[in-house]
Amino acid sequence: MNSIYSKKLSLVYTIVSVALAAVITYFLTSYSDKKEVNKILEYSESKNACTTKIERLGGYPFVRPLLFVDDQCEGDGLSNTKKEISDLIQNYKTYQGLTSASVYIKEYRHNEWMTVNEEESYEPGSLFKVPILIAYLKMNEEHPGVLDKELSFNQSFNIDKNVAYKSSGIQLGNSYKVRDLLKYMIANSDNNATALLNNNLKPEVLLKLFKDLELELPNVNAKQYFFTVKQYSLFMRAIYNATYLSIDDSEYAAELLNKCDFNDGIRKGVPGSVKMAHKFGESGTPVDKQLHESAIVYLKDKPYMLTVMTKGKDNATLSKLISEISAVVYKDQNNKS
Repeated sequence: MNSIYSKKLSLVYTIVSVALAAVITYFLTSYSDKKEVNKILEYSESKNACTTKIERLGGYPFVRPLLFVDDQCEGDGLSNTKKEISDLIQNYKTYQGLTSASVYIKEYRHNEWMTVNEEESYEPGSLFKVPILIAYLKMNEEHPGVLDKELSFNQSFNIDKNVAYKSSGIQLGNSYKVRDLLKYMIANSDNNATALLNNNLKPEVLLKLFKDLELELPNVNAKQYFFTVKQYSLFMRAIYNATYLSIDDSEYAAELLNKCDFNDGIRKGVPGSVKMAHKFGESGTPVDKQLHESAIVYLKDKPYMLTVMTKGKDNATLSKLISEISAVVYKDQNNKS
């Protein structure tokens, strides 16, 4: 379950940062001597004269796994949706105390995307649990059996956070398999499960994920870490595209995200019969709150990805905005041919 992050370094980053301090030199030097997997960029002219960017993982002898394919310009088919969302955000700023909101949409039927307020940065809160999930699944691919390892929850973690959205979590004195802890972390957003997992996470795997997606590496000295809405969406897109992880592990990750029990945001704007893989996150301070959500919405033959990141004074307003943005996107996508 998510919590409101203070300006102090979050528990996630604290634990990871301590481990990073020990491995950062190794990773940036020795690791590059092993098989290096860097991103390969290809560009081509699309029909509308907009350059298409194709991103692949390099470093393999015979294959170049495809990561992402994007036109460099926003899709014309999403222009009306963008205007509706921009007007809605402005209304919330004027009348409901919203500080800022950013939106990223990727629709897969026509492979179009668009953003609103792309440059704004946000603290991810429990959205950071998705890259931790990806890192653990990558660890299991490299060393099968990781998911079946048992970890004991014998000591309370000092998680000094106020919780706005509560759910069930692991119990002190019990042992859990890693796969069960991942479920608690993603489906219930349990911070104790996350802390226990972080104690056993290989930081170099997480670092490599950030490097492969061309994201800024977590800074061991930073008190905060920030994403733009488009940057964060890369994690969910990597799961959907099923090339960073194996197909089976990508499916497993999406199944866990489908169990997320947060229903006050994107879920409210989508009929219950439509499947979703999603994760939400709280951050900010008690007086300057942030609430975010990222989802893959499996709308018939028109799947799309939606990420909304918000700042404001209260979670009720922010969650209502997210649900209204979700409803706009669902309506527009459902009506498209």
